[in-house]
Amino acid sequence: MTAPNELRLLPWSGPEGKPCYLSTDERGGYMSRLADNVEAVQLGTAVELLEEASKTLNDRDVALDEMRRLAKELSGALRDVLRVATSRGHLMAINEPRPEEAT
Repeated sequence: MTAPNELRLLPWSGPEGKPCYLSTDERGGYMSRLADNVEAVQLGTAVELLEEASKTLNDRDVALDEMRRLAKELSGALRDVLRVATSRGHLMAINEPRPEEAT
């Protein structure tokens, strides 16, 4: 999934919240597949939370604690989705053919 000598931003944080990277040329390797699966779960969770948020925001009787819980979960999901987008955007930029430069 990465070009030679390129690092892939992984969908989880390391110690102290620092980003984790994978260095590999193997697209189907264990860690690449694990990262792909974690990203899929994170994106699926974000979709579910978005649906829940829509329903919750339409409920005029929702408790403040419920809104806080939802906001906290949405914040975490947004952080995950941004990490996935950053990783995939970086991979797309690496893998896209560059236009020939004018001489």
